[in-house]
Amino acid sequence: MSTPRLPRVSSLRALKHRDFAFLWGGAALSNIGTWMEVLALGVYVTKVTGRAEWTGGVAALTFLPAIVLSPLGGALGDRFDRRRAIGVGALVQMALAGTLAALAFSGQLTVRWVAVLSFLNGCAVTLFTPAFSAMIAVSVPKEDLHSALSLNSAQNNLGRICGPALGALVIAHADVAWALLLNALSFGAVLLSLTQVRATAAGKSADFGGLWAGIVQGLKVARADEGLMLALGGTLAIAVCIAPFTALAPVLAIQVFQLDAGATSVLVTAQGVGSLLAALSAGTLADRLGRGRLLEVTVLLIGPMAAAYWLSPSLPYAAVAVLGLGALYMLSLTGLATLCQARVGSELQARIASLSAMLLFVGFTLGVWLQGALGDRLGIRLVTAGAALGFFVFAVLLRAFRSRGFAAFEV
Repeated sequence: MSTPRLPRVSSLRALKHRDFAFLWGGAALSNIGTWMEVLALGVYVTKVTGRAEWTGGVAALTFLPAIVLSPLGGALGDRFDRRRAIGVGALVQMALAGTLAALAFSGQLTVRWVAVLSFLNGCAVTLFTPAFSAMIAVSVPKEDLHSALSLNSAQNNLGRICGPALGALVIAHADVAWALLLNALSFGAVLLSLTQVRATAAGKSADFGGLWAGIVQGLKVARADEGLMLALGGTLAIAVCIAPFTALAPVLAIQVFQLDAGATSVLVTAQGVGSLLAALSAGTLADRLGRGRLLEVTVLLIGPMAAAYWLSPSLPYAAVAVLGLGALYMLSLTGLATLCQARVGSELQARIASLSAMLLFVGFTLGVWLQGALGDRLGIRLVTAGAALGFFVFAVLLRAFRSRGFAAFEV
């Protein structure tokens, strides 16, 4: 059943599908709580330790499990009932967030507890997110898949914008513990939305044997499909060359522009606004240009835009550039994710989504470390702008010599 009030040619049209609308709403509310917790834990660790490396290190523990556990999460998402898997994941994350809140209210919260629980939360996210990605993909028909994935990205960026603002308000008028408690309660929105989703979107466990066999099958399918290999390779290249801009904003604001933390906030917010605007317009752009053409254009433009950002002469120029970069970053990754999901059947979608996530996290970890380390020695502008232009050369060569590969973007 769908709601006919939303226009057919619209970035919002995936919302006319009942299952997707409930999934999207529950995830959006929960994601706001997640970003409240991110801010609260960052504030807590920074105040307790007074060291930026501890703040960054604890935050990195949330992403570390994805490097190892992503294929397992994909196999689990394709093997078991996805609605139940998402529910279990929400309950686990609720329990972890509730533990953090209880420790904070009792005065027993420590950096060690934050590190351990952040790592466990990262494990839960890695294991259960592929099931959610696959369920999003089967909650809409294929022609609305790009709209659905774009709107899913929109709710992520909405949480990125609203969550820290609400978290700061709660911390200012109450305490870190209350922000952690609100995050724990926010997972109730996911559980409530699942009660309204009619399709279970279960994986077909009979199609492969054990979990390892399922992981291997997913790898073989990806390797045999040129379009999938291009999409996964493109995701890795963007993660290494472009994605570090999301973590290195403080370097540009503080070290290059010689400004304070407020400048970092301006850059992060501008990126989130650009991503949100792009997500809301992605469906319409895909209708007018075609999914393949839109992806090709964004892949070709993202390198020069990233270089323009890193070479900006002042904060206002950088804010404008990162707004555009955030939009192109969102459109590129969403287009690549759409290609991945559309080229395989529902029984493989969680595994392919997990491969894409793994490459994104591996590439980001490698890229941000390399660019940061080389930037300390050679200059951050030279290294980051050079990586961005290097990606542009890669995209141009791919377009010139493998135009048939870009044709594979149309699905």
